[in-house]
Amino acid sequence: MIGYYFITDKNLSKKGIISDVKAALRAGVKCVQYRSKETDAKKAYAEALKLRKICRDATFLINDRLDLALRVGADGVHLGQDDLPVAMARRLLGESKIIGLTVHSIKEAKEAKREGADYIAVSPIYATKTKKDAGSPKGAALIKKIKKTVKLPVIAIGGIRLSNVREVIRSGADGLCAISCVVTKPDVRKEIAKFQKIFHKTRLSDI
Repeated sequence: MIGYYFITDKNLSKKGIISDVKAALRAGVKCVQYRSKETDAKKAYAEALKLRKICRDATFLINDRLDLALRVGADGVHLGQDDLPVAMARRLLGESKIIGLTVHSIKEAKEAKREGADYIAVSPIYATKTKKDAGSPKGAALIKKIKKTVKLPVIAIGGIRLSNVREVIRSGADGLCAISCVVTKPDVRKEIAKFQKIFHKTRLSDI
């Protein structure tokens, strides 16, 4: 059980990603993903190195950039369907590192398991403007189908809000991310805490 899974977004952030990550950790977040698609290599390295130190008590992952993950000693990477294959990333990173993969279907989830992914992110659950190439909404029902088919932790991403998060949790998601509902607000810790509270309360009520 992961709870809130934090992903940085410099374009949406009000106070900067360093401040956001510190706030996320204060809210009890255990996994942070650094996403820096539009950041030049030198700045991305400096930011990732700083975040690696900040996240000493949390799992720290790098989105897409395997080279950056290796250089800063990240705990692993999160890959997309068009990135380096999981099997190749595993050979380069080693067995001790974490590899996550975004999937959009049961077929892709099965392939992720077969290739050796440690967890999968199902995206987008609902319509989202945060990621322009996210694709069409999959719905929370897909989470339930994947959980019955593939024995991997599932992170739900895309269009998740306080108003629909219970549906996501009850579908079996082990973790969730709601970027725009958190980093666009003045108090990131407070907003994440709301999701954390609902997550744990809903999980306990379903036991």
